[in-house]
Amino acid sequence: MRKSGWAVAAAGVGSLVLLLTACGGSSSSSSSTTGSTGSTSSPKANAQPSGGGDVAKPGTTVMIVQHSDLGWVLAEANGQVVYEYTGDTKGGTPTCTGSCASIWPAVTGSPQVGPADSLPGRLSTISMSDGAKQITYEGFPLYTFKGAPPLSTKGNGLEGKWHVIKLTKSDITWGT
Repeated sequence: MRKSGWAVAAAGVGSLVLLLTACGGSSSSSSSTTGSTGSTSSPKANAQPSGGGDVAKPGTTVMIVQHSDLGWVLAEANGQVVYEYTGDTKGGTPTCTGSCASIWPAVTGSPQVGPADSLPGRLSTISMSDGAKQITYEGFPLYTFKGAPPLSTKGNGLEGKWHVIKLTKSDITWGT
């Protein structure tokens, strides 16, 4: 069962510290990640990189399945819900740039599935115009909604073009 309230907030801070520790340069090559990373004992709120406790490589962005007011969604390990933009095409160049990107920042780095998750789709990367790697899910670039608090889905449906990636509880491999 999921933790809530202060436990989630404390775990979110712990995940943020982990992500800040793992920050660094972005990967220069495309990568893809699917499925579970093997660990089934870590609670979701304490999502950490896989590999039996290995420290995430610089530039790694851990992606997890998280519960929100819309149900189970794809999010960064810090609880920031991610979105797809209907203006993008599968495998195409990201189209949310300039002023759009100031509101909808790209999710960048080298994607890694959280240790307690098994995504039904594929994470990968695509090159942005500045050479950075934007994370994709099933070929579609991912974005966050700037200023949104963790687990917020308030960007879902905006302008009819922004949508969370809905998942299910069965995409969590621990405690199900």
